[in-house]
Amino acid sequence: MIVKNEEQSLARCLNSVASIADEIVIVDTGSTDRTKEIAASFGAVIYDFAWRDDFGAARNFAFSKATQEYILWLDADDELEEVDRIKFKELKHTLDPSVDSVSMNYHLAFDEAGNVTSSLRRNRLVKRSRGFKWEGLVHEALLVHGQTYAADIAITHKKDKVYTDRNLRIYRKREAEDDSFSPRDLFYFANELKDHAYFDEAIAYYNRFLATDQGWIEDVYASCLRLGECYAALGDTHRMLQSYLRALIYDKPRAEMCCRVGAYFLERNRLEQAVFWYETAAQATMPEGNMGPIDHAAWTWLPHLQLCVCYDRLGQHHLAFEHNEKAYALNPSHPSMQYNRNYFAKKFKLEKLELNET
Repeated sequence: MIVKNEEQSLARCLNSVASIADEIVIVDTGSTDRTKEIAASFGAVIYDFAWRDDFGAARNFAFSKATQEYILWLDADDELEEVDRIKFKELKHTLDPSVDSVSMNYHLAFDEAGNVTSSLRRNRLVKRSRGFKWEGLVHEALLVHGQTYAADIAITHKKDKVYTDRNLRIYRKREAEDDSFSPRDLFYFANELKDHAYFDEAIAYYNRFLATDQGWIEDVYASCLRLGECYAALGDTHRMLQSYLRALIYDKPRAEMCCRVGAYFLERNRLEQAVFWYETAAQATMPEGNMGPIDHAAWTWLPHLQLCVCYDRLGQHHLAFEHNEKAYALNPSHPSMQYNRNYFAKKFKLEKLELNET
């Protein structure tokens, strides 16, 4: 792990892996709080690393200090829930020694009921002897190859710090010194610009990234959606729609894109077109081996909820009800589906009364 001023979260993180790890390596990049003290209380081996605006370099230094057969990397605001600790302990006993890298789910966001709303997969456990390296100043990537295994284990992210412009400042500095960004850096620089509402600049960098034709497919697809979000923020809904549809150049329709396009038509009451895109979302299949960001709502209940709205407006109330029931089955705690159930109960009761009167 690489850390700096993580006294609020580090104990929780280390406590969640203490029964799993055979050693804990902590690389501190300049803490001024109790971070080192907390790490030491867990028996961690602690090293100092002079920060130089390069996350990849810091992680490579941390990897160089590991001594066990496999290396698990985490951030201080990550942890393993009990169910995942059990699975991880089992993995330690059953993992085929030929495996070079194990990917795990990364749960990033949750709804009020605790359901995962956003996730992706990352290569989390790697064989030390392979000498895999990190690359990138910011949003660094672990470059792996060889035999891989996708484990049904999740790392849970529990962000407890306010987001800052640190990453953007690193990219700005690099931009001023040398504009020769890698395709991956172009993508992540664009993300930072977008997140800080520099939408015109973000658009330019997303387009530079796409023009390289060298990006990872998950980043390419995400760029099209985020381009659309930039144009939406600027009030240009025409280019917003064009950007969403641009994703079809690179891959088959995915639920996230379809829901965005469906929303465009629903907002304009163009219901037949909206139905087409939401139906496409509901029938979409996840790309095999996908490790990119997943909007769980788009892949489960959201298309059915929106189809309920569309069909109700089209006067096809029973079909609307069916889709609400599908949405409810996938997310029974969501207030919209509960509201719709009451709405249809009253509507169908009234229709039955009117039918009896005739």
